[in-house]
Amino acid sequence: MSNAYDVIIIGSGPGGYVAAIRSAQLGLKTAIVEREHLGGICLNWGCIPTKALLRSAEVMDFASHAKNYGLKLDGTISADTKAVVERSRGVSGRLNGGVGMLMKKNKIDVIWGEAKLAGKGKITVGKPSKKPMEPQHPAPKNTLGEGEYTAKHIIVATGARPRSLPGIEPDGKLIWTYFEAMVPQEMPKKLVVMGSGAIGIEFASFYNSMGVDVTVVELMPQVMPVEDAEISKLARKQLEKHGLKIITEAKVSKVDKKANSIVAHVETKDGKTQTIEADRLISAVGVQGNIENLGLEALGVKTDRGCVVIDGYGKTNVEGIYAIGDVAGPPMLAHKAEHEGVICIEKIAGVPGVHPMDRAMIPGCTYCHPQVASVGLTEAKAKEAGHDIRVGRFPFAANGKAIALGEDQGLIKTIFDKKTGQLLGAHMVGAEVTELIQGFVVAMNLETTEEELMHTIFPHPTLSEMMKESVLDAYGRVLNA
Repeated sequence: MSNAYDVIIIGSGPGGYVAAIRSAQLGLKTAIVEREHLGGICLNWGCIPTKALLRSAEVMDFASHAKNYGLKLDGTISADTKAVVERSRGVSGRLNGGVGMLMKKNKIDVIWGEAKLAGKGKITVGKPSKKPMEPQHPAPKNTLGEGEYTAKHIIVATGARPRSLPGIEPDGKLIWTYFEAMVPQEMPKKLVVMGSGAIGIEFASFYNSMGVDVTVVELMPQVMPVEDAEISKLARKQLEKHGLKIITEAKVSKVDKKANSIVAHVETKDGKTQTIEADRLISAVGVQGNIENLGLEALGVKTDRGCVVIDGYGKTNVEGIYAIGDVAGPPMLAHKAEHEGVICIEKIAGVPGVHPMDRAMIPGCTYCHPQVASVGLTEAKAKEAGHDIRVGRFPFAANGKAIALGEDQGLIKTIFDKKTGQLLGAHMVGAEVTELIQGFVVAMNLETTEEELMHTIFPHPTLSEMMKESVLDAYGRVLNA
């Protein structure tokens, strides 16, 4: 088997393995290098297993409120921590094996080890410095190992890892990252979550539903700081109603460790400090790109703030070297990585009509309870950009399906340019909004105007009806509120 390829991709996360498949589809001889586990962080320790955990939490919530649905459940409802974790790991394991099968199906060689750029069009693969965090599925027959490999095009898709703050570094026992938070041996009684981005608030929501006393500490004035302020405020209200304690405009300045607990020193904006005793602390203060030990510096590849600098097609400043996904900068989302990988490969292959990614049309989803989803500009950002805007809102409390589901707290918000009718942004909080948001993403990609949305027939009874009603509201034509 020749060690020469058209494309070699370093990293098999969502960006890497999808890019590899598209590359193979376009007839390019392709290999992918992986040091730890096929599917990357998202599939093994991020997007997928957290959703499995959150599903268990959702079922727990429903069971705990069965009487609200006219049902009787005899006996005590409690969580079997080991079983919850095992289910989550099983979901990841199933998909991990699926990626291996996709590599085999598409005749993509898997090179097992740790890659380093060794010159123009050349990489060396050595023994991985990290052991797999759990047993892998049997390696597909198309697996290679240590050695030297060449390719016309090399794509760096090495992902990101949890960021840590000086003096509050995770230790795997008392201070957790999402790795440890995903596989607790037992439920803590009290928990502090440092950071209220998607990772922090999802874990806070999960543990809260499991009966843990959770306090979230956020440096910014609102939870989920990237979201529209109005949506964030509503989400916070519901999270607190559910039992979460949230402290904003505050930071954890110091953590004292005891034998099996911590004391977090929380400093608020007025300079006052309070202490919170808890069993564990989750550090969820963001992630940083895995750019180290790849040989980027030696080849002169430009980086900025821990990420590889690229153009709209994934190309770096060095010929033949590309980057996609988290390592190429925010937003650090799996679906962004996948799309970025396809764009990069299609540009390499010379596919006509390839467009650079428009980051304004990348949806964001947070799977807490209630869910939060958005795309495009917030109300504040739209005004900052100089748009004269129309804003539409429609509450879940006025939607028949939401009331029937027992999920009548939420809001759909849409933002339009007053002159052109262009949909600038859509923001949601409530049940299943992570599924609804794609309707507005499609509309924005098709350059749909308010007129076309208002003439679209939405099925009844559905939650999606609220999307149209929000548009109608922006133009003074709302029907059901």
